[in-house]
Amino acid sequence: MIRDVQKSPVAFSRYQKWVVAILAGLQLTIVLDFMLLAPLGASVIPTLHITTSQFGWVVSAYAFSAGVSGLLTAGFADRFDRKKLLLVFYAGFVGGTLLCGLASGYHWLLLARMVTGLFAGVVGAVSFAIVTDLFPLAMRGRVMGVIQTAFAASSVLGIPISLLLANRWSWNAPFLMLAGVGVVVGALIQVNLRPVDGHLRDHPDRSPLHHLLKTVSNGFYLQGFATTGLLSLGGFMLMPFMSVFVVNNVGLPIDKLPLLYVVTGLFSIVSGPLIGRASDALGKFKVFAFGGAVTIVMVVIYTHLRATPLWALALVLVVLQVGIFSRMISASALLSAVPQPSDRGSYMSIGASIQQMAGGVAAVIAGLIVVQTPAGMVLHYDTVGYLLVCTTLVSLALVHRIDRVIAGSPPESALQTQAAVVLE
Repeated sequence: MIRDVQKSPVAFSRYQKWVVAILAGLQLTIVLDFMLLAPLGASVIPTLHITTSQFGWVVSAYAFSAGVSGLLTAGFADRFDRKKLLLVFYAGFVGGTLLCGLASGYHWLLLARMVTGLFAGVVGAVSFAIVTDLFPLAMRGRVMGVIQTAFAASSVLGIPISLLLANRWSWNAPFLMLAGVGVVVGALIQVNLRPVDGHLRDHPDRSPLHHLLKTVSNGFYLQGFATTGLLSLGGFMLMPFMSVFVVNNVGLPIDKLPLLYVVTGLFSIVSGPLIGRASDALGKFKVFAFGGAVTIVMVVIYTHLRATPLWALALVLVVLQVGIFSRMISASALLSAVPQPSDRGSYMSIGASIQQMAGGVAAVIAGLIVVQTPAGMVLHYDTVGYLLVCTTLVSLALVHRIDRVIAGSPPESALQTQAAVVLE
């Protein structure tokens, strides 16, 4: 692995723990906002008197807006203190979420989702750039393990609470709650996060367009982008039809569906940090290879399930989650070492854009492959699983190549020396 300028401490300092907690809370709000609208569809569609097609546009508007914003801001992302950039875009995200809570019609909600995605797409990229700036590579697995558990926490805590609020008042209530939580998280960032401006000492490119072109023309960066796209493309193919498949093909009663998500989510909350620690202790590529192997085996098993009891289905999905989380956490930590310090903001913004776009493309591909019979059975779901297996194998080769390059690279830069001092 890349040798750090200064040996990383075994334990996190108090400030390091605080930074991880803040970024995990921020990531939780971003992920919950992204995931929230789909479960509320049963309330939103009749309340706003819109069609399923219009609701589909509302859902997809967020992803495409986030993808575009990542590309538009890539040239500027390394020209400012990352804390200030994070606060500006997070304020925009909170404002967009508030607009969603106040929306009373289709066009207002569509606009609100576009605004929210426009800012949220950059927030995630900046937060990961901050992790890369402030934590040596030897610690990033643990950091990513904690931050990535936001996906599981949103399923276990956020969505059930949001649905309760929606049932008690209206579909708007969860967005108003999330906007309030966002204000608190933003205040914590403003008060407790120190400036993150060490990358400015590397004299960033003053031409945003030139900086963008330089980033997208770097051959090594392109390998990182391809890996990000493949991981997102494969991972998002299964998601759109997962609930339909387990209810209609596997025979899970629909009222047991929340329990299944809670069980898998709780296990993910526990396993995420453990996988992060394993990434740092054993090596990012080894954990990624393990996760890839588990994912391949379990995806083939899962997509061929028929009538299965709840405990067996939960076991399959829990093991599958271990594979997916092992890939996601280790890859995030390893790919964070790809860009130079002066390019991290631009690289992360483009990567976030590719991730969003790949997720949208994956949903479209899955929709073209999967067919639902009049009786409700889902056909060709196994084909989607085989495509995920193919993307996993290709991404495994790419990650191995990236890992070899990083292992032979010189120390990450003097910026890590600054980080080691700042984080004490």
